[in-house]
Amino acid sequence: MLDIRFVREHPELVKENIQKKFQEEKLLLVDEVIRLDAEARKIQQEADELRARKNQVSKQIGALMAAGKKEEAEKARAEVADFSGRLSELEAEEPKLQDEIHKRMMVIPNMIDPSVPIGRDDSFNVENERFGEPVVPDFEIPYHSDIMQSFGGIDLDAAGRVAGNGFYYLIGDIARLHSAILSYARDFMIDRGFTYVIPPYMIRSRVVDGVMSFAEMDAMMYKIEGEDLYLIGTSEHSMIGRFIDEILPADKLPLTLSSYSPCFRKEKGAHGIEERGVYRIHQFEKQEMIVVCEPEDAMLWYGKLWKNTVDFFRSLEIPVRTLECCSGDLADLKVKSCDVEAWSPRQKKYFEVGSCSNLGDAQARRLKIRVRGADGKLHLPFTLNNTCVAPPRMLIAFLENLIRADGSVRIPAPLRPYMGGKESLVPLYNSITGKRE
Repeated sequence: MLDIRFVREHPELVKENIQKKFQEEKLLLVDEVIRLDAEARKIQQEADELRARKNQVSKQIGALMAAGKKEEAEKARAEVADFSGRLSELEAEEPKLQDEIHKRMMVIPNMIDPSVPIGRDDSFNVENERFGEPVVPDFEIPYHSDIMQSFGGIDLDAAGRVAGNGFYYLIGDIARLHSAILSYARDFMIDRGFTYVIPPYMIRSRVVDGVMSFAEMDAMMYKIEGEDLYLIGTSEHSMIGRFIDEILPADKLPLTLSSYSPCFRKEKGAHGIEERGVYRIHQFEKQEMIVVCEPEDAMLWYGKLWKNTVDFFRSLEIPVRTLECCSGDLADLKVKSCDVEAWSPRQKKYFEVGSCSNLGDAQARRLKIRVRGADGKLHLPFTLNNTCVAPPRMLIAFLENLIRADGSVRIPAPLRPYMGGKESLVPLYNSITGKRE
């Protein structure tokens, strides 16, 4: 959410930003906010003047009575009563106007960084850099769920009967691999100086409103019936919510945190939840990064965050690239964002495995998170988040890139301590040939 003063003083910049995000339907909101804000300030000014006049006249009543000027005192009392009546009207009207302003401000998008490429949708996203050489082996890579099945490692049919499409059972070595990747990610981030956190997996509606746009919430969040609680779609939500209404001392910044959580997503409007795969699902687990920092340090941390993910995937010998998100692909609260994409030798293309975002002061403003500087003054921090790893989607990249021609899967050295020292996984049958070895 933008600062109302910025909208008031720079309406054309706000409208230009809306146009860059191809949300022309929101242009009218800027004019409405300015009009309502002017009305609210006019009411506030009148109310302040009435309060001052009321106090002044009230003080005169006693002096008039003491001087025996009863008639004048009664006139003063009548005047005070008129002031009180008008004040009541103004005090009832002001919160209504502020509520209307707030509703509109909540859907006006954040100001994007000048470096963000302009484009209507994700087809305009721009590749930044590749890390590692993408390889296509001389044998055909099976579909990821077929690879998992060759290890007896997945049961989608039972999950469908129990919970429906978009859920899964992971079993045996595949389940262990899933957990090993998360454990390795936890220690990887701790070694990078991040504090490990396990947050609540449910949050209240005020936190939801503070961390994301309504469109995102509607597409993502599961509501707990009969309670003011939502299941988190990512631990970023509860991690940033931790600081709601707090004043943080400047000398404690930056806060660099890495959280584990399950994540739950409706995936409303998502294209093609694959019944036999685990690419787009309703439930998964994730190791996340969160930074709360001074505004001037935000872009430095942005660069560090996406590089952490790249380094993590490269340590497991998975080629990746970074993709700069264009203006039309940015969620409304984001200032700048990039995706980390892993190489898929089966599809012969990259696919998203993580997202790094700088949200400016939008979340801090909504949640009233402030910083007290050395001068004693309060200001808003910036918040950033990034995915370190999110299996089981990451398992797709892992299995496709590390499978051998005999159907076995190689375990890179950093992961072996978390897999009981195993150097490879041996399947029940070769998923490539369909034969039992």
